Amino acid sequence: MAISKKEKEEIIKQNGSSAKDTGSVNSQVALLTAEITDLTNHVKVNKKDYATKRSLYRKVSRRRSLLTYLKKNDLDEYRALVKKLGIRLSETI
Repeated sequence: MAISKKEKEEIIKQNGSSAKDTGSVNSQVALLTAEITDLTNHVKVNKKDYATKRSLYRKVSRRRSLLTYLKKNDLDEYRALVKKLGIRLSETI
């Protein structure tokens, strides 16, 4: 259910400025997106797993906050990241 260490390193390498860039907004959003996808698949199978559903909501909320921050500070980077990750948002871009 959890993302492996190699998968995390690969996600950070693809979205951060370097392999060790874990703090940038881009790498955090990409990592949260991968975790959200994984948890969504788990919740679809295990409908009564309320603890996992709660953690999914927390991750979605955290990703939304980071995307709002990125949108306010660098709109072009925000648009590129949303397009790259394939995030479907209810807001207009």
